[in-house]
Amino acid sequence: MPGAEPAYRRDTYLAMIDTLAALHTVDVEAVGLSDYGKPGNYFGRQVDRWTKQYKLSETEHMPEMERLIEWLPQTLPEQTRTSVVHGDYRIDNMIWAKDRPEVLAVLDWELSTLGDPLGDFSYVCMAWVTENGGRSGVSDLDRKALGIPELEEVVERYCAATGRTSLPDMNWLFAYNFFRLAGILQGIKKRVIDGTASSAHAKAQSDRVQPLVDRAFEYAKLAGM
Repeated sequence: MPGAEPAYRRDTYLAMIDTLAALHTVDVEAVGLSDYGKPGNYFGRQVDRWTKQYKLSETEHMPEMERLIEWLPQTLPEQTRTSVVHGDYRIDNMIWAKDRPEVLAVLDWELSTLGDPLGDFSYVCMAWVTENGGRSGVSDLDRKALGIPELEEVVERYCAATGRTSLPDMNWLFAYNFFRLAGILQGIKKRVIDGTASSAHAKAQSDRVQPLVDRAFEYAKLAGM
């Protein structure tokens, strides 16, 4: 958010978390969405989905990816809640009020379903373990000077708004998210190689597959692999 005052930037981040918490506390039955997706085994279904996506577009053998494909299904966290899950919840998939840090709308529901709300929340939290690089990573920024809240505060705020006292191992969740992104970008890489995705952006995205696999493997080891 170039040019924003630290206090405004901080309130923007907190509004993003509050909006996500509001989504995750919607009573899906009361709003007629009880059949929007399968309610259980969200991470198991996601790992299976992105494993298949990866295999269909595999262009080279990556031992770390094979190990993740084996390890993730064996270590799935228990799903204790079911909510609408957006699937790609991030600051640039929202419409913001012009003159205040308020979310007016959330966009791009293509990956949404019923599932474990921690899928969304951990995806947002990846910003704090990802370097900026022109996107929304904040791990290498001076967060205090910019007004960006620390991850601990974000976790505390989300938990308070959703009635949680704690979260499961974030290392597993980060491993899963980096794995998922690697599977998505592997599809782009295959299209680049096949000549059906020729933009410079697509090529740059395809180059991120191995680094994402490396990060997923790093967090899997932290989670006990």
